[in-house]
Amino acid sequence: MSVKDLFGEDLRVVNVGLRSFKESLDETGAAAVQVDWRPPMDVSGNARRAIAERASEIGAANAKVMDVILRGMPQLTGLARAADVIPGMEPDLILHAGPPITWDRMCGPMRGAIVGGLIYEGRADSPEEAEKLAASGKIRYAPCHEHRTVGPMAGIVTSRMPVFVLRNEEFGNEGFCTMNEGLGKVLRYGAFAPEVVEKLRWMETALFPALRAAVGKTGPIDLKNLIAQALHMGDEVHNRNRAATSLLYRALAPAVVETSSDGAAAARVLEFIHGNDHFFLNLSMPACKVTLDAARDVPGSSVVVAMTRNGTDFGLQLAGTGDEWFTGPADVPDALFFPGYTREDANPDIGDSSITETNGLGGFAIAASPAIVQFVGGTTADAIRYTLEMYEITAGENSVYQVPYLNFRGTPTGIDVVKVVTKNVLPFIDTGVAHREPGIGQVGAGVLSAPAEPFVKAYEGLAAALAKD
Repeated sequence: MSVKDLFGEDLRVVNVGLRSFKESLDETGAAAVQVDWRPPMDVSGNARRAIAERASEIGAANAKVMDVILRGMPQLTGLARAADVIPGMEPDLILHAGPPITWDRMCGPMRGAIVGGLIYEGRADSPEEAEKLAASGKIRYAPCHEHRTVGPMAGIVTSRMPVFVLRNEEFGNEGFCTMNEGLGKVLRYGAFAPEVVEKLRWMETALFPALRAAVGKTGPIDLKNLIAQALHMGDEVHNRNRAATSLLYRALAPAVVETSSDGAAAARVLEFIHGNDHFFLNLSMPACKVTLDAARDVPGSSVVVAMTRNGTDFGLQLAGTGDEWFTGPADVPDALFFPGYTREDANPDIGDSSITETNGLGGFAIAASPAIVQFVGGTTADAIRYTLEMYEITAGENSVYQVPYLNFRGTPTGIDVVKVVTKNVLPFIDTGVAHREPGIGQVGAGVLSAPAEPFVKAYEGLAAALAKD
């Protein structure tokens, strides 16, 4: 096209700068397209050079990690008491969600859950007594992730709590998670009222033995296949678990009835699961945990194998840097709040449940569950855009977990910290929201992007590990 012809055409603008430039053009009615380009995150020159020089090595390591992740076969194999199966579990140890943290830095919901956990364990008779014990130094705290375990929200696990036992059939590693209490005032959101503890004790004395007997009769339950079906039915198995819970119910209900000698007790167990759409969350999380744990300790890999929050810090671990944590401050989600609550009441993001996003589910699969974005006034188009953007920062696609709307394309799987930093695109997470004060519970649900700081630190940490080699 000649210059003469060019100026005879209507002006069309392609903007690669600030979005405000395009917005100004929109106001004038000019045709404009916004290019979604962002400068890389700010990392040291030495780290950038180290990563660039070892790019082929990183790529080979990531291919190995992705092979392990995609071959993972998580199965529910049984239930047991935490003290009997979780490595290193002792009466004076309490596991929590997120990276390591001390009592003095814990947020309100986590403190509230620990208070409730100590009362449940019989270590205290009142919240005041429990809080004094929790701060005394006699109780030790450790991340669930460091004990092959995951926990939603506050993530509290004490020694007598019943847990699901999962096994990655392909690689033989195990993982654990408590059973889901339902919504409202529950321990995982920091509530510790008498009815909260009473429910936990019913779960221990009635729900636990019923499900243990039922799984003993059914044999191992293939959770990977169940999750794949749930994605086709509108779940993303983080904030929406209705289909997955229903599929699990179908698998367990006959065995619960057949193994029970008390019809009324069996009915209450089934009613509890039926009335708790989030019951499967505490299986989707450890299913992702055992899948990702098998891919740990691959030198040079930039793939994230744990991404989690404790309500104060956001932390992650890489396959290529061992047990090292990379952390930064946790953010408050954009949320739809329950009546009477606002963003001012919200605690920063909390929980191990972002292990689902780490494995290509949750926010990464939100195009399969667009109803979730309605929490913050979003649309189906927003949900699709979120999932499509996550392909930009992942090392592969899952051949089993698929999004129907995207012509059954596999979900974006394996967060690559190098791509996150280079493209300046952060993982998208959907989540619940706890009140910032202990004892109150859930106040909403919403979405957010992970903070940048842990990914910058992980990039630098990987570069340092490569330099040592």
